[in-house]
Amino acid sequence: PAVTAHGDEINMNPKLFARIKALYDKRETLGLDALALRTLKLYYNDFVRGGANLNDADKAKMMQINGELAKLSLQYGDNLLKETNAFTLVVDNENDLVGLPETLQHYPLNEQGKADIAAAAAEAKDRGMEGKWVFTVQKPSMIPFLTYAQNRDLREKLYKGYCMRGNNDNANDNKAVLAKMVNLRTEKAKLLGFDTYAACVVDVNMAKTPKAIYDFMGRVWEPALKVAKQELAEMQAIATKEGMKYKLESWDWWYYAEKLRKQKYDLDESEMAPYLKLENVRDGMFAVANKLYGITMHKRTDIPLYHPQVETYEVKDVDGTSLGILYLDYYSKSAGAWMTEFRHYTKVNGQEEMPLVSVVYNFSPAVGDAPVLLSWDDTETMFHEFGHALHGFFTRGDYQRIAGTIPHDMVELPSQVMENWASEPEVLKMYGKHYQTGETMPDALIQKIQESGHFNQGFATVEYVAAALLDMDWYSNTEVKDFDINAFEKASMDKYGLIREILPRYRSTYFSHIFDGGYSAGYYVYLWAEVLDADAFQAFKSSGDIYNKELAAKFRKYVLSEGGYADPMQQYIKFRGQEPSEDPLLHKRGLK
Repeated sequence: PAVTAHGDEINMNPKLFARIKALYDKRETLGLDALALRTLKLYYNDFVRGGANLNDADKAKMMQINGELAKLSLQYGDNLLKETNAFTLVVDNENDLVGLPETLQHYPLNEQGKADIAAAAAEAKDRGMEGKWVFTVQKPSMIPFLTYAQNRDLREKLYKGYCMRGNNDNANDNKAVLAKMVNLRTEKAKLLGFDTYAACVVDVNMAKTPKAIYDFMGRVWEPALKVAKQELAEMQAIATKEGMKYKLESWDWWYYAEKLRKQKYDLDESEMAPYLKLENVRDGMFAVANKLYGITMHKRTDIPLYHPQVETYEVKDVDGTSLGILYLDYYSKSAGAWMTEFRHYTKVNGQEEMPLVSVVYNFSPAVGDAPVLLSWDDTETMFHEFGHALHGFFTRGDYQRIAGTIPHDMVELPSQVMENWASEPEVLKMYGKHYQTGETMPDALIQKIQESGHFNQGFATVEYVAAALLDMDWYSNTEVKDFDINAFEKASMDKYGLIREILPRYRSTYFSHIFDGGYSAGYYVYLWAEVLDADAFQAFKSSGDIYNKELAAKFRKYVLSEGGYADPMQQYIKFRGQEPSEDPLLHKRGLK
């Protein structure tokens, strides 16, 4: 709240805005170059959107709304954290662990195996329950249990513990909190002259209008839902063949999807893991960046660390000049993974200051002397967040407002495009080395990974788009109203025909992205950026060289370095030569 109030005092400072407006009003007579003119326009628009043009009464109302939203956002996040930490699945019968793989992270701990069970036992011991096993609703613990545990009742219990967070009518319930936030944001949009908060948010994005987003998601939703229903039918057939009399429910999806994966692709996550040692994946990621952009990573041990497990590297350009410092923070601190910058690229009086970039992952540390072996999802996450880091290192510009600043629905392009290289055969052969023998990942296994790229994409796409549609629906309200949160969510999902076996990736009461994160009316951006990234990578593939240096130089210049210099679509076309198409994404996901 204190930071929010400080920002409001700047955004609504009449003397400061008067100076900006004076320049803006005579902008065409100032002899500004294109970058200076764009910077002035963006600053002016920032202030207007911050409330600078409002009358005194409306300014006071805006400050009040922003202050309330800041407090409610903290409350929402605090409630969710308490709910997440409070739920545990305590297992006291070893028979209930049947089916679990050798390890939670899919690597063998020792000759006896059972590292996942050892991790759950260690969790129990830490909680004063020695002799039992504790699983939590943190995804590194929950997803393997849902995927492998044969005990269906316990899968249901754990899954419901996850999907009912913030919705238990207790002291940590988030329903009233989020209802207030939705209404306050509707009020805020009205003050700024918009019908809905979604329209206000999207106005400065690449999409421009909520309708463009709804239309875009509809074109993906229809084929994705069709494929998801096919996936469900195939899994139901497996369950029926095994003698199960029940219809599959949402907590069954991971378990039977894994059976279907083995049946169709003969691919087991544990088969890949020995070839995905963390350090090897990291080095492969660095090698891809070197082949594309010529940059190199140099280990530094003389830089102060905020945690002893963090690694630091100096990033150097082709000519040996420093591009900044990279901090790699691998181990679980909080849910998710992210890139942050302790210092952005800046240029003041001709002097450059290079960025300090931290990438935080959510891997579980090794148990005992075992190496850290990644899942395939972990591997893609490594490449993803490193893509954000490259954006930070390559950012250039005389004006802070446009240096590295791209619209919200384009911001995931630099990260998501990097994931494409992770699964390319020649890249896999570079980093996919067996942690014990050093053997390169076999061609047969690489082929399985390639073929399984379409696996479960109906489900993955539907649960994501469902959440993105729910987000847009919350922020498409035109008036303040009383909400029945669960009824609103159900009506939203029923409207689109979501099947009961799939829930939105995030339900309203734990949808952090849109209530205590920066993605209100913006969760769609990941899929929007994936259209861009699939289209961008198609340029490399169709050139016959996935390391095409000419294309890499264009991508670095027009997207990563100068992405904020002009309209984002113009910048993308400068790289690609054409507007993006959804076809590469639909083909990539096996939806077309």
